Amino acid sequence: MVLFSLIATHTDLDLETVARLSVGSSAVSSSAVVLATCNRFEIYAVADSEAQIPQLREEIASRIQRASELPLELIRRAFVTLTGQAVTQHLFAVASGLDSAVVGEREIAGQVRRALSDAQARYAVPGALVRLFQKASKTAKDVGSQTALGSQGRSIVSVALELAADSSALRWAERSVLLFGTGAYAGATMALLKERGAQDISVFSSSGRAPEFVSSRGGRAITSRTELQAALGSADLVIGCSGSDARVSADFLRETRQQSGSSALQLTVIDLALTRDFDPAVVELENVELLTLESVRLAAPEEQESAVQQAREIVDNAAAGFEAELAARGVDSAIVALRKHTLSVLDVELERVRAQHGCTAAAEEVEFALRRMVKQLLHVPTVRGRELAAAGQQDQYLAGLQALYGIEVSAPGTTSATPLGPDSTGPDSTGSESTGPASVQSGMPPVEVAPACPVDHERTA
Repeated sequence: MVLFSLIATHTDLDLETVARLSVGSSAVSSSAVVLATCNRFEIYAVADSEAQIPQLREEIASRIQRASELPLELIRRAFVTLTGQAVTQHLFAVASGLDSAVVGEREIAGQVRRALSDAQARYAVPGALVRLFQKASKTAKDVGSQTALGSQGRSIVSVALELAADSSALRWAERSVLLFGTGAYAGATMALLKERGAQDISVFSSSGRAPEFVSSRGGRAITSRTELQAALGSADLVIGCSGSDARVSADFLRETRQQSGSSALQLTVIDLALTRDFDPAVVELENVELLTLESVRLAAPEEQESAVQQAREIVDNAAAGFEAELAARGVDSAIVALRKHTLSVLDVELERVRAQHGCTAAAEEVEFALRRMVKQLLHVPTVRGRELAAAGQQDQYLAGLQALYGIEVSAPGTTSATPLGPDSTGPDSTGSESTGPASVQSGMPPVEVAPACPVDHERTA
């Protein structure tokens, strides 16, 4: 089992391309977890082996191409592929806000949690991905509680509102705000607006959910085009958080402001939607200032170096611990396979003895002694396997099992055995043919045996 992720973020791509890629998020896979935010589109999945990743990557790219209608070659170039510990390191840093446009932002931790819950609501997410995202959320909490990043409370929204405040001489209590959207991002924006003292807040949603949104958060719901035009005409701050297909055009905004007589007044438009709620051409309108995610990213303050370093240490330690857990789980499967293989050989030989000599007290005592001996023989390989896993050398252990016993761990929780050689049988001490361990694992017919002796399970445990 190998974790891998396909990463498209603001650090490598323009946000328009990221937004166009995310259109295909619902078509990605029935077993992946997708993290789509205002400045990233990331896919987390599991492959049976490193060799399978190119094939899965191509399948995912094809699905995105069909859903988004983007050129396939552009999609291939857009994603960076991470595998192994790089996946863990990246996601933990993302969840902790270290990879955000605003370092230490709060919203991303919630988005990581929702990405997992949304995937689980649609299909059975592989256990490795569930554990990965749960550990990422825990790491984000640790960073928030143990570093100064958690107390600063900066976010993309907070930085955008700071920029908007700098562009106007009005106090927040005097401002008229129009908010587009009713999702989690809009909820965070509403909370920050009220925290700063804004009182005149109108909310519009093309989905019609504005009344429900304001019922629990406050504000006034805009439910018609006429009300929308009036709100646009009187607003001095407009914030887009919806990401709907209904983009406000420059012509519509110009006409609305002219009809209301507000075209001479200063208007600040903040567009935080991934797919943009406003036509970029609105920046050309007189007395209109447009702030986008790019603007926010450039204006984001530098965080205190010591706090960031402390957060990175927490992320590094958590990632190393998670990788050690994964390695231990892989070796556990191999240990189970070794025990099953060894005990199956013992069972065959004991059944042979019973078939030939019947049930006797002496035979029962021999069985107990042999089982204790087998468990003692397995103790050292078990301990050594876990030591190698902790050191990241589990592959050596798995290769040793295959070379010595013909045991292959092909996937988590599943094992298969292969013959030790072309001739896996040989004469035993009585001169009869003895069935070796390979034939036991490869489905040979069961040996006809006499009824087994009664077993004292407490003594064999």
